[in-house]
Amino acid sequence: MSARADAPPRRATPRRGLRAGIIAVVALAVLAGIAIDTTVVRVGSEQDARVQAFSPDTYGETEFPRIQGLIEERAVDAPELAQAIAADPAKAAADHGVVSNGTPVFAVNLTGVAGDARSGVYDVAVEGLEGIRVRVQTGPAINGTDVRDATGTVEFGQFKNQIEYQDAGSALNNQVKAQVLQGIDTTNLTGKTVTLTGVFRLVNPESWLVTPVRMSVQ
Repeated sequence: MSARADAPPRRATPRRGLRAGIIAVVALAVLAGIAIDTTVVRVGSEQDARVQAFSPDTYGETEFPRIQGLIEERAVDAPELAQAIAADPAKAAADHGVVSNGTPVFAVNLTGVAGDARSGVYDVAVEGLEGIRVRVQTGPAINGTDVRDATGTVEFGQFKNQIEYQDAGSALNNQVKAQVLQGIDTTNLTGKTVTLTGVFRLVNPESWLVTPVRMSVQ
């Protein structure tokens, strides 16, 4: 028998080469898309902070001093504010308040004598506010979102969802207790003169429920 010559190697067909080229192009396109859509985040940078879980405690500690300062800048003496509200509530809201959830929140300065308390809320007799009941929250529970809403600088869009937005309000209220009321014997204010800057939401012009952001007792 004669030896059979080895068959020459088969050459790639044009179709197979074309398919390989298409696969390579698609792979490069996918890699390019991933690269474009990828953001490099440096640890400790602002972008890194945004992707971390929201911390109400951290938010309250860092934001309360700023909000406190803005409230103090906006605050109007109680008799002047009462006159403005009585004369024209809408104009008073535009001139001195911040509208939130359809109602204005005002910042006010007042001095008065603390009366009886109920669940940490004191009636305060303020000279020049005859006919207006003023109550001041002193804890242990600080309710509402008036501190959060009083400046117009804290908005829902700054947070991921409604829960975070509510937590931000609670965190600021906690800082009222920690930074404003901590050194005050809030169980024994009856008969004493209190001077404070605070905020209230105008639901009833004849009844103000004030949350203090600065307070002293004599």
